[in-house]
Amino acid sequence: MLLGTHSAALIDTGLGIDNIKRVTDQLTSLPIKVLTTHVHWDHIGSHGQFTDIYVHEGDLNWLKHGIQGLSISQIRNDISRDITSPVPETFNPETYKPFQGEPAGLLEDGDEIDLGNRQLMVYHTPGHSPGHICVFDKTNGYLFTGDLLYDQAPVYAFYPSTDPQSLTASLVKIAGIRGVREVFGSHHTLGLSPEILEEVKKACTYLRENDLAKFGTGIHQFNGFSVQF
Repeated sequence: MLLGTHSAALIDTGLGIDNIKRVTDQLTSLPIKVLTTHVHWDHIGSHGQFTDIYVHEGDLNWLKHGIQGLSISQIRNDISRDITSPVPETFNPETYKPFQGEPAGLLEDGDEIDLGNRQLMVYHTPGHSPGHICVFDKTNGYLFTGDLLYDQAPVYAFYPSTDPQSLTASLVKIAGIRGVREVFGSHHTLGLSPEILEEVKKACTYLRENDLAKFGTGIHQFNGFSVQF
């Protein structure tokens, strides 16, 4: 969560196994804007606990009507499979249902969000989902990349609802952002060196020159991250 002087931004709301608002209430009394990097079940789990939710238009239909290409049975199977620690008594993976509803507003590429003494910039970065966004905290140099970029496991772009060429273009886009001091993906290592963006540039050049940014070419391993098409 990013705190300003007159409002706060919460980037995604997690799995929803527990109510994340219980935590945010302890951190701030400021009004909170939820900025949705993309509408996948592990990023919108506690959206129902907030009223000021924002999403890119590319994922709006998924937020309102359900995630394309993922059945509720598959989602429940995945969340049950990945649980390795005790969960609250209020959570049951067999009845788990991702949030569906109307947002308070839409996010667009180039939107600037003023939290008071903290300025955020929205970048539309499709590929992992049609409406995926990244958020750049211009004030502090923090780049929040959602599921576009992280380490340790492959970035997914092999689902029918993904787009390998768009994802590659989006990686090039964020690699060109100036002033990045630290990169925060939604999974794995918390805080990556900005040098990873230089590796992203090299990787995307390689993928394009070898015509690899397309379905079925498999996992491509680079220095610090990997991508699966």
